[in-house]
Amino acid sequence: MEQSALSRLSIYPVSSRPVVGIFLRQWHAGADLFLAGWSIRSYVDNEAIPLHVNKVYSDNTQLQYAYYDLPFVCPPTGQKHAGRASGRNVHLNLGEVLRGDRIMTSDYELAIGQDVECQYLCSHTTDRKGIQRAQQLIEDGYVAEWIVDNLPGATSFVTVDKTHRYYAAGFKMGYKDFSPITGNPRYFMNNHHTFVIRWRKAPGRTGRHGGKVIVGFEVYTKSIEAGRRDRNGCPQELHGENDGMELFVAHNNTQLASKYPHSSYLPADDENDDGTTVTIPYSYSVYYREDERIEWSKRWDLYFNNQEQSTGIHWLAILNSVVICGFLATVVVMIIAKTILGDGKRTSKDESLEDGKINKIKPKKSRTGDRSPREKSNGLLDQKTDADQDDDSSDDEFIEDITGWKLLHGDVFRAPPHATLLAPIVGSGTQLIFMATGLLLLSTFGVLNPSFRGGFVSVGMGLFVFAGLFSGYFSSRVYKTFNGKDWRGNTLKTALLFPGLLFSTIFILNLFVWAQASSTALPFGTLIGLIALWLLIQLPLVYCGSWFGFFHSTPYEHPTKTHSIARQIPEQVWYTKGIYTVLLAGLVPFAVLFIELLFIFQSIWQDKSGYYYVFGFLSVVSALSIVAVVEVTIVATYVQLCAENYHWWWQSFFIGSGSAFWIFIYCSWFYWFKLHIQGFISGLLFFSYSLMACAVYGLLMGTVAFLTAYAFVRRIYGYALSPA
Repeated sequence: MEQSALSRLSIYPVSSRPVVGIFLRQWHAGADLFLAGWSIRSYVDNEAIPLHVNKVYSDNTQLQYAYYDLPFVCPPTGQKHAGRASGRNVHLNLGEVLRGDRIMTSDYELAIGQDVECQYLCSHTTDRKGIQRAQQLIEDGYVAEWIVDNLPGATSFVTVDKTHRYYAAGFKMGYKDFSPITGNPRYFMNNHHTFVIRWRKAPGRTGRHGGKVIVGFEVYTKSIEAGRRDRNGCPQELHGENDGMELFVAHNNTQLASKYPHSSYLPADDENDDGTTVTIPYSYSVYYREDERIEWSKRWDLYFNNQEQSTGIHWLAILNSVVICGFLATVVVMIIAKTILGDGKRTSKDESLEDGKINKIKPKKSRTGDRSPREKSNGLLDQKTDADQDDDSSDDEFIEDITGWKLLHGDVFRAPPHATLLAPIVGSGTQLIFMATGLLLLSTFGVLNPSFRGGFVSVGMGLFVFAGLFSGYFSSRVYKTFNGKDWRGNTLKTALLFPGLLFSTIFILNLFVWAQASSTALPFGTLIGLIALWLLIQLPLVYCGSWFGFFHSTPYEHPTKTHSIARQIPEQVWYTKGIYTVLLAGLVPFAVLFIELLFIFQSIWQDKSGYYYVFGFLSVVSALSIVAVVEVTIVATYVQLCAENYHWWWQSFFIGSGSAFWIFIYCSWFYWFKLHIQGFISGLLFFSYSLMACAVYGLLMGTVAFLTAYAFVRRIYGYALSPA
């Protein structure tokens, strides 16, 4: 088994510019995009270069297939090329397996600097079912992904003004046209591949000794008929006009007539296999071209098309987010400065809360009868009565009625219903916060990038498992605050509830994909590995965090004592009721995110040949969305408390996760109006993955909102009831 070149991660030398400058450069996806990636590999003349085949995929479906599993391609012979036998699996990291990669060595022979005008590969014979399979893949727009020096084979394009060249990963397996005579569709297989490998002199001492590095890998396809070939199997007219390799098998009308003896119509799409076969010859050409314009550290830039056009839209997304967050910040400042701090200050100096009243000390008046210079006497009307004089000489208290959030001081920290469920959910949310923060930071500074294939998922899985410590700690501490006693039961809920739901959903979906023989399906060994990560590593980490949080940490302290009898909640206006508040509050974070979400959707679902690369923009927008959730939570929680509703625990969580509902609606809109996904399984995968992503996002943002509301409520009641 060959070690994957993709797993050899090393730090690439970076100039001494400040880190902030590098961060800003990430936004433009220009030079120095990657600070880390696959290690530089240099070659010398005539050195063999391995070509790996991976998979075929389409923008119109979610099902991928391993290249060598297709019935109409040249199977591996097992012969050694570049020191490796063809057909051998390349070791993959977890992220590569989860994304459907199935990388294997091939029989293509490449040697640096040696141009090959034509090399015969094989002639593969396939039956009627194989031809029908090829036709269906061409109909669905499948493209193949091959890899040289960690670069995916790309189709090269030039802009209209011919000033820029860019790459689209993968190349078409064939094409479809219509017969000029019958008008019926015809399918042609691209059976000749031309490889253009761009190289430049290696940097440093290696380059001075003849070392070369590969900076581009382009694949040009052509369909050439099976006839008119030389004795080596190559087309006689490789560069001239040729008829294409049509995938067509004539129908056996005799057999069809015997199958349908009483019908005058013979179905053309009958799937009966009568033993008829078609032989498809495959060949390839190789050309090496020196290109000093592309540096090795920037060789992935060509895969990031439309950079200049999209940069302005990303800045618009940030501006939109800043405006929304700025408006909400103004509202929050007004609440804190004018209402909460003002009321709290008066209460803390000369008031005490008691059952909805303020026991307030009335200030003494001077016995000398001093008046201000502007105060004038009105004769008899200005004279004091005996009652007034008695009141002046008294230090008695008087009672003033109060309303609003101060009335809830005896109920605001009452444990919510289903508190034993809220604590594990908050714990899992903190786990996701740690994972998402780590991924964004590593991606922004280039540690995770497209050259580290599968790295985003692999590192994310590692961060999630490690963050089990934080999950257990916060879950246990919140559980202890709710006066929970069964900390082991809480630990099991935290470690099994959310990961168990995700794994169960993935396993059920995997059954559907398995039935399609797709490489998107997770192998059985990978499923066992995921279970081992979950139960043998994450579960003990959650246990350790829970033990420390329960026995070595104090519960969160509350500034007020909870009354034994719960206060009755008055009738609520419509916009303070649960579902309305959640939906209205969720619109604000969604408005911050929706522009950037469009780019993410396009790269994941619509244009799989491209890569999402602007993690600097994504980090800024993500930070602003968290700020928006914090601000919305403060406003919504304050409005709820002013309405004398103390059920804010779950409500705050749902307010934070409310934007997940709108994101799922956005996903549905994108599916129906932007995508052309075909088939029930592909639609099922799209909506299932979208629902899981929204659930993860909702859990993360809900936890942020819960922690914000908890800190906010403790702060305002602690300040309002603090001694003078």
